[in-house]
Amino acid sequence: MNFEGDAFISYAHLDNVELVEGGKGWVTNLHRALEVRVAQLLGKPSHIWRDPKLDGNDIFEDALVNRLKQVAALISVVSPRYVKSEWTRRELAEFWKAAEAQGGVRFRDKARVFKVLKTPVPIDATPPELQSLLGYEFFRIDPDTGRIHELDEIFGPEAQREFWLRLDDLAHDICCMLEVLGATDQLTAQVQPVASAIFLAESTSDLREQREAIKRDLQQHGYTVLPSRNLPMFAPELEAALRDELARCRMSIHLIGRSYSFVPEASAKSLLEIQNELAIERGDKGGFSRLLWIPPALEVADERQRHVIERLRMDPRIQKDADLVESPLEDFRTIIQDRLKQAVEPEVLSSRLPATTKNLVQLYLIHDQRDTEVASFWADFLFENQIEVIRPVFEGDEAEIRDYHEENLRNCDAALILYGAATECWLRRKVRELQKSAGYGRTKPAPVVAISLIPPATPEKERFRTHEALLIPQLNGFSVEPLQPFISLMRA
Repeated sequence: MNFEGDAFISYAHLDNVELVEGGKGWVTNLHRALEVRVAQLLGKPSHIWRDPKLDGNDIFEDALVNRLKQVAALISVVSPRYVKSEWTRRELAEFWKAAEAQGGVRFRDKARVFKVLKTPVPIDATPPELQSLLGYEFFRIDPDTGRIHELDEIFGPEAQREFWLRLDDLAHDICCMLEVLGATDQLTAQVQPVASAIFLAESTSDLREQREAIKRDLQQHGYTVLPSRNLPMFAPELEAALRDELARCRMSIHLIGRSYSFVPEASAKSLLEIQNELAIERGDKGGFSRLLWIPPALEVADERQRHVIERLRMDPRIQKDADLVESPLEDFRTIIQDRLKQAVEPEVLSSRLPATTKNLVQLYLIHDQRDTEVASFWADFLFENQIEVIRPVFEGDEAEIRDYHEENLRNCDAALILYGAATECWLRRKVRELQKSAGYGRTKPAPVVAISLIPPATPEKERFRTHEALLIPQLNGFSVEPLQPFISLMRA
């Protein structure tokens, strides 16, 4: 995708009025600093702009609408005034409409809208388009008075330091999104392995800074940090969303503080407990580990939270794939990196051990002819893991090709369908053929079936769901970790 600008800052004029006469407005300072930092990270000039004449009497010009179609990202500076402004809501709506026409607001799991929270706003008062997006909080709450202070140098050096930390996080994420949108070599994008996803559990406000520090570490090492959007507040919807996020991850990290986390609607458990239980459930499927951290000498006044911590310390499920750590934060950050390094290729290393032919799993790797070259990455990895990979043939007599396909349907122990260049109709047909394999003379139990969503990314693939097979999202290209649950299932 080619864009004329990197980002457009949407804001309310009131939020850029200088607090000190002769100084500069908050949005002006954000704009300048962000443009410089993004340019430094990209290694080339960045183009971030805003409309300076946000007068409520101005007419929303067609030129502005057209320009919104030519920027890669929208940065919404959310505040009480922002959510009441017809102008800013129109900017958001126009950009959203343009982004949907260009392939979606989310592209390869990167959102093109960034929510900068200058001042807290109730979630139900926020525009619907922004409600599911995670925000960058440019404010802090005084623990003693409960008052809100925006991150501005006039509130002292600590507020200024936090401003730069938040801005650096925002700049890194914008750069990551720009690089994804700017990828022009589709073959390279398809075959480049990408870093794993890590589930960093939502924590209570007393551990916000520690969570942000760990998130920053992970992102700087190339990991995708989930959840990437706001979680539902209704327990059944929350649990479904968490399972979906955890299924994509190789590790979960849980920070336990002094506060008792909120209890979702229709649940008797806190969010902290729900996230931990679902991570344990995910770990039972294999290829997953769990780290829990309690700050040393933690003082807890809330009786409910004390019981939660006691149960965690006594939990017999803290075994080889889970650790409860009570150490300084810096030590815990080192433990995280060590655990990630140790887990890079355990499955590949174990696959080097000799295996007898009679114990090999027969996997039918089904793909469209146009995906033949890309499919080699999946075939090679699975073969190295002592799995006998059978691939389709596309040249020769049509009847022979059909007979060979039916023979594979009869004899395979498992099937992995690569949903790449083909259509959803092709995919559904292949699933049906596997389900009807008994009609081709199959006498074995039904095969284990998985579908891997591979590049190119499309809105149809991002929306694709099925109860008929294990779904393995790999829209960013080949990656080892998402395949581990499927490998474990095959071997079981």
